[in-house]
Amino acid sequence: MAVSVVTGAINSVIDKLTGLLGDQVSSMLGKQVKLGIQYLRNELSSMKAVLLRLSDMEEHMDPHTKEWRDKVRNMSFEIEDCIDRFVQNRHNHGTSQGGLMKKAVGILKGIWDDLQISKEIEALKAMVAEESERRNRYNIDMCHPSPPPVPLDQGGLRAQYETARNLVGIDAPREKIFGWLMEQDPKPNVVVIFGIGGSGKTTLALEVYNKIQEPFDCRAFVSVSRTPNVKSLLKDILFQVNEKEYDKSEIWDLAQMILKIRNHLKDKRYLIVIDDIWSSSAWQHVKYALPIDNNKRSRMIATTRSKNVATACCADMDGHMYEAKLLSIDDSRSLFLGRIFPSNQCCPQDLREVADEILKKCGGLPLAIISIGSLLACKSRTVEVWLKIRKSVSSAVEKDSPIDQMKRILFLSYFDLPPHLKACLLYLSVFPEDYYIDSRFLIWKWMAEGLIHEENREDMEMLGESYLNELINRSMIQARKIGADGTTVKFCGVHDIVLDFITSQAAEDKFVTVLNDGKYPSKNIRWLSLHLNSSEAADLPIKDASLLRSLNIFGSSTVPRGKQLPRNCKALRVLNIEGVMKSKNHDIQHIGSFYQLKYLRITLDGKHTQRERPWDYRITGPRTAITELPEQIGNLHNLEVLDLRGCVIMKLPRTIVQLKKLVCLFLHGNSTPLPDEIGNLQCLEELSWINLCKASVRSIEGLGELTKLRALDITWISFGDGAFNDEDLMKVWASSLSKLLANSLRSLRFTQFKSSNFLDWWVFPSSSSPPPLRRLVLRGHIYFGFPTLPKQISSLINLTRLGISGVCEMGERGVNILASLPMLLSLTLRLRYGVQLGHAIGSQGFRCLVKFSLCAETCLKFEPGAMPKLQRLKLVLAKSDKYSPGGFVQGLLHLSSLKHISIGSSYFTIEHSEDWKDEIRKIISIHPNQPILDRI
Repeated sequence: MAVSVVTGAINSVIDKLTGLLGDQVSSMLGKQVKLGIQYLRNELSSMKAVLLRLSDMEEHMDPHTKEWRDKVRNMSFEIEDCIDRFVQNRHNHGTSQGGLMKKAVGILKGIWDDLQISKEIEALKAMVAEESERRNRYNIDMCHPSPPPVPLDQGGLRAQYETARNLVGIDAPREKIFGWLMEQDPKPNVVVIFGIGGSGKTTLALEVYNKIQEPFDCRAFVSVSRTPNVKSLLKDILFQVNEKEYDKSEIWDLAQMILKIRNHLKDKRYLIVIDDIWSSSAWQHVKYALPIDNNKRSRMIATTRSKNVATACCADMDGHMYEAKLLSIDDSRSLFLGRIFPSNQCCPQDLREVADEILKKCGGLPLAIISIGSLLACKSRTVEVWLKIRKSVSSAVEKDSPIDQMKRILFLSYFDLPPHLKACLLYLSVFPEDYYIDSRFLIWKWMAEGLIHEENREDMEMLGESYLNELINRSMIQARKIGADGTTVKFCGVHDIVLDFITSQAAEDKFVTVLNDGKYPSKNIRWLSLHLNSSEAADLPIKDASLLRSLNIFGSSTVPRGKQLPRNCKALRVLNIEGVMKSKNHDIQHIGSFYQLKYLRITLDGKHTQRERPWDYRITGPRTAITELPEQIGNLHNLEVLDLRGCVIMKLPRTIVQLKKLVCLFLHGNSTPLPDEIGNLQCLEELSWINLCKASVRSIEGLGELTKLRALDITWISFGDGAFNDEDLMKVWASSLSKLLANSLRSLRFTQFKSSNFLDWWVFPSSSSPPPLRRLVLRGHIYFGFPTLPKQISSLINLTRLGISGVCEMGERGVNILASLPMLLSLTLRLRYGVQLGHAIGSQGFRCLVKFSLCAETCLKFEPGAMPKLQRLKLVLAKSDKYSPGGFVQGLLHLSSLKHISIGSSYFTIEHSEDWKDEIRKIISIHPNQPILDRI
């Protein structure tokens, strides 16, 4: 049910009260109790209408009205908690097992609960009556006239995935910084970009980082948080400059970490960007890890809001300081109007004067201009509407500093949001600074929290996606990775100024409480986010958790221990634990008593390397000591998402199959066998990291019974002999897979298998319609390869994403199979060592392909008209003399839509790797699109 900052849980409570009156339980309730329930429902419905009216004038609400609103919201939560306790107790007593005595005890407990609910309802009636009388006493309904509605401009949605950085006025500063970085001085130097928040420092640094064509041996782009964890920051650098050593870093202390990075970089030319440094001490720790005397023309870029910090960065080494300038009026106008009007439209003359007045108030701050532009993009393009916004901006920013102006402008954008979007936006305050948010998990959390209301889950997910799109469209949050289809946001994030604003607003609205210092300031907290940045903060400071509806815990690699979760979490809907090390089985032993839980996630600190490989989600191996779940987890009848990828669960409890509402189950794939009764989980839609080698015939057959399964991620890893060669088991798997394809399977990832015979047994559905599969990843064991490209792939005409590794022969036949897939958007192809692509990419086929990744010992040739929509090309190639001369990659200029190239060395020896990298740089320099070049 929908929960919002405005209405609290009223929608949910009204539905639950209505459900009680129509439920079979109502026949067992006394007349007075039912009358009390009716009274509560009717009064709350009336209060809900008042709250929704008040939401339109939240910015000007007087203290009496705010106090009444807050009390009604808290009251709605108390009523919902009461109902949930009553329903859960009735469920427990109604399912009593055993002899006559146990059933009699259950009946007596039920009678006692009925008496208790009667008393609680009488107390709640008195509370509601008091607030109803208060509303009348203060004439809250009449406090403010409702403003006239402003129609939304649906055309504003056109830019929902448009990059927010719209590089206006960046050419001159970029070239200036280029000049400093390319100086011939062999000693490392640093360029520090400083300026106020929202002035485009990160955008400028990223643009330089992406566009620079000089060959560097190592590159890294990392962000520093306001409360930096130095070891975690250095680990981010290590991951990007020396990924092979990253997994070993858990056992190193800070001094060892610094030494390892220094030793790795001492004879290399490196480019390191340290974004958003808040203190000179943070810079000193980073500088200790970087050899500044290696005479390799290494370079560093730093960004900071403080001129003093910028000076400190340049104090003891060659450096340049650049102050990020605010935009001129012309650049401001270009950025502003480009956000509102499509490229083929001009701003009407009668709006230009108003636009310039608005821009003067924005003071040249790019973030402020984008925010106001996004607000106006969703409104009517009339002088009256724009004048109203100009007046609001003027009253908001008079006599303030630029940063205060920025926050006031954010207030305008925030108050313009409808109630449901306000709640969804403020909920993002649970995430730490610079966190890359997985959009799917965000939407699932919104759903579990009750921020999205629809009849079925599929509609809820679609609605959640539209909420996300609208917030991106309004530039309140940022899209950080877009799917190959161009319409799906994979990862999103929040600018740190926006995060400051929504964190403050969420606290003021008594919505989300964020704690960084380990103190627990109040007993009346319902949404809590703990950011454990040091070992001192490792103990969870939760004493009374009876009201908690949501608990998010974000740890770091330095946290040495976990702590038992609070026991009294009967109202908890969401439990999300990320990166807290050394958690033990007993820490979660009473989790089965959290009866309202819908979302449970215990994972690692996923590694989102932000620039060098910006979209990787790296899981390096479990860091918790959790190996089993309590049997009582079967009591979580409301659980929908169970993500245990941070745990090596050796065996799932038999009660897991009682989770009838479970939709997503994520496990650590090398260790956890499927339960035999997996087919009982009929609501399951996503199942991942499953090792079929540990599965029984019965459990594999059960997979075929999951008629709603949309995504399946499985592996076949054996730690002994025999199971790999179990042909009968593989036939059972092929049969189950055929059933899944006939139903709803959209995504399949199958890795580490040693035999492709299952493809021969894989029977497509007999119906005339093709299989609905849209994403397929096939990756054989390291010593196994496909003899040829599987012919069955040509029948999967609905595929949009395909990844296949270990192909032993890829000639014209194989290329034609891939080219024939009419809807393919993304293709990843890894050929076996020594295998040639064997055929040029021609103009036939690949008409929709947007991303192409190739790892092979081959040269690559694109003919005119090849891959006309290709935007991203990733190449890991080795030199081969078996292909025609003319270069390692021929025909790059024929890729008319190319925007981004990633190149790197393969897993086998390349003698002339720099030669073909230089070759690609030369081609890029004359390509019409000037594509960005990355190193892998």
